[in-house]
Amino acid sequence: MMKLLRYVLIAAVLFTAFCYLNNTSLFSTPEEGKPVLLAHRGLHQTFTHHDLKSDTCTATRIYPPEHEFIENTLPSIDAAFRAGADIVELDVHPTTDGHFAVFHDWTLGCRTEGKGVTRDHTLAELKALDIGYGYTADGGMTFPLRGKGVGLMPTLDEVLARFPDKRFLINVKGDDPEEGKLLAARIEGLSPDERNLLMVYGGKQPIAELNARLPDIKVMSRDTLKRCGLTYLAVGWTGYVPQACRNTLLLVPANYAGLLWGWPERFLQRMRAAGSDVFVTGNFSAGDPGTSGIDDATSLAAIPKGFAGGIWTNRIDRIGPAVREAARLKLDD
Repeated sequence: MMKLLRYVLIAAVLFTAFCYLNNTSLFSTPEEGKPVLLAHRGLHQTFTHHDLKSDTCTATRIYPPEHEFIENTLPSIDAAFRAGADIVELDVHPTTDGHFAVFHDWTLGCRTEGKGVTRDHTLAELKALDIGYGYTADGGMTFPLRGKGVGLMPTLDEVLARFPDKRFLINVKGDDPEEGKLLAARIEGLSPDERNLLMVYGGKQPIAELNARLPDIKVMSRDTLKRCGLTYLAVGWTGYVPQACRNTLLLVPANYAGLLWGWPERFLQRMRAAGSDVFVTGNFSAGDPGTSGIDDATSLAAIPKGFAGGIWTNRIDRIGPAVREAARLKLDD
C-alpha cells in the first residue's frame, strides 16, 4: 500500500510540474505591440449597471453627458476610431425592405419616439426617427440629446462604405436563422480583404447559419463561447486547442481570466495560432445582462503588463488615450 501511495504521489507531482511548465507564461516572450481596442457601440452615452435587467431602458439611466455622440451612428463610429479604437462593435436589425439598420434595441420605444419592434419597420420609417429622443440623466426632467438624432440611424451598407478599411464586430440582435442568411448574403458581396475586417456575433441560430455559409468569418454566440470555454478548461492543460476554440471570437471576463490554462501569454499565443481573437471584458457579475468593459484606469491597470490581446471597452474616449500614452512611455524607456 505504501508503495502504491508513493507512486501516486510521484505521478501527482509529475503531473503538476507538467501542467505548470506547459502553461506558465514566465518563459514566454510577450508579443510586441499594444492591446487591440474594441469600442463597444462606438463612442456612446454610458449608464449605470446597478439593478440592470434585460428589459431595462438604459437611455433613461445615462450619466450626465460628457459629449453629444449617440451610439451606433456614423459620427460615433468616427469618433471612436479617432480616439484609438482598432475595432468598433455595432448592432444590426433587418428591415422589412431588405436593409440592415444599425441600432441597438430590439424595440424602438426606449431611445426614439417610435413604437414597436425595430425589425418590423422599413428603412425610411427608421430613418425618420430621432434616435436621441429618449436619453435622460435626471429621471426625465431634461432630454439633452432630443432633436439631435433625427435621421442618424445608419445602415450597415453606409457604415461599410464610410469606413472601408476599418474593422467591425457586428452584433446580430435577433435569433432568427434568416438573419444569418441575409447577413451572409450581404457579406458575400465583399472582397476577401473586406470580409477579413469583419467579425460577427449574436444568437445561436443566425450565427450557425452565417458560419455554415461563410466559414472564413470569425463568429461567436453564447453557445460557441460556452463550448470553447468548457472544452478548453478540460483539455487546455495539455496545450491542445479544441476545435470549438478555433477561428472564433472569445470574450474573457477579467475576473475569470486567471482560470484559463496558460493565461495570459501562452493562452494568447495558442488562440492566435488557432485563428481566434481574444478580448478581455470587465468583471462578470451574475444577473447583470449588460457587457461591462475595461472602462477606467483601475480596470486598465489590472490588465497584465505587456498584454497584446484585445480589450473590450465602453469608454474608448478614456481607454484609447491611456493606452496610447502607455505605448509612448514604453518607447521613451
